[in-house]
Amino acid sequence: MSADPFFLLVAILFSIGLIGVASRKNLFVVYMSIELMLSSVNLLLATLSQVLGDANASVIALLLIGVIAAEAALFLAIITHLYREKRTLDSDKFKNLSKVK
Repeated sequence: MSADPFFLLVAILFSIGLIGVASRKNLFVVYMSIELMLSSVNLLLATLSQVLGDANASVIALLLIGVIAAEAALFLAIITHLYREKRTLDSDKFKNLSKVK
């Protein structure tokens, strides 16, 4: 099977994530868009590993899964804290994060 459909899927998913980060103000939607972009990079690495027949990209993809998990835990903790303080997830309300009260 050709790798072209996977490359197209990666481009589409990354573009959707980039548009979500650039256009949304809700922090949770921005978080989900970042996750979509990281997952598309992971799919790209897996596809490259298969096409090239080399395991190096697969190893990097596995390391990226760990980074994604750590980032998810940290970002969700930050979102939870910010929501408890301000009762909103609108990024415009967080101009100065040192004064979250």
